[in-house]
Amino acid sequence: MKLLKKIIVLLIVLLLVWGCTRAPQRKPVEPVPGAPDQEPTISLFVKEQGVKKDIKLEEYLAGVVAAEMEPTWPINALAAQAIVARTFTMENIQTGRVKELHGTDASTDVQEFQAYNPARINDNVRKAVESTRGKVITNRGDYVKGWFSACDGGISASAQEGLAYFKEPTNYIKAGARDGCLDVTVPENKHWRAQIPLSRVKTAVQEISGTDPGSISEVNIAERGPSGRANKIQIGSATVSGPQLRLALGSEEVRSMLISRATVEGGNLVLEGKGFGHGVGLCQWGANKMAQDGKNPEDIIRFYYRDVDIQKLWD
Repeated sequence: MKLLKKIIVLLIVLLLVWGCTRAPQRKPVEPVPGAPDQEPTISLFVKEQGVKKDIKLEEYLAGVVAAEMEPTWPINALAAQAIVARTFTMENIQTGRVKELHGTDASTDVQEFQAYNPARINDNVRKAVESTRGKVITNRGDYVKGWFSACDGGISASAQEGLAYFKEPTNYIKAGARDGCLDVTVPENKHWRAQIPLSRVKTAVQEISGTDPGSISEVNIAERGPSGRANKIQIGSATVSGPQLRLALGSEEVRSMLISRATVEGGNLVLEGKGFGHGVGLCQWGANKMAQDGKNPEDIIRFYYRDVDIQKLWD
């Protein structure tokens, strides 16, 4: 009897060992070459004052999160924004884009970098930034492009569709993610209408394409992407990139390329649609909804990004 018990115990141990060896092993996280292991001090061009200053990265990041997202939102939404914004900052410092413009690592000009407003920092923002201290998103040992937008209109876009970005593969961006952000967002993101004088439209088309569209009597969506965004728009005799046209006409006015109606009325280009922003990467209103539903920052990020690691660079 004792021998039988010993044999049974031995079999159980062998099965457990075999099971452990058969379990999928998590691939080790690839470190980012040259990434700092201590919090860096960065140089910042303050556009509003026309000055340059040095600032600790986490202190800078609190001003970004406070400006880019409502500080009163759930901490987990703010924390997801902090991780994405920290990644955006580190990736852009690595590429040196702002260095070429101002000789600094970062800029407070939202057209050049990210929004920044330290006056809006509150306890929520401080907790969100501190709880994610040093955390960035990587893919195969490189920082991802830390793109985010206000409201993706309920469905996310690839970088190619939402930003007309073709410089390098960005397969880690999850396109077609449906986050239900329209359930919680403000009315102007559920439906917007823009009315733009044709003289402005003609100038924008010429700047983008170098082509004179001629007399503009009609406008058509020439091509839509997988999420339904207008990839190409025919205006008069010219066809232009939707994302480029939005930037040329003003991204606050033409709120997205999820256009439901495009027409010419009374000397104006009239566009109607939903969403606010390019829809690539993190959706801020979607993050808000998921945080309200109890999702943690990592869950939120992995909803919008695939095959990524969230790694901590410094304590």
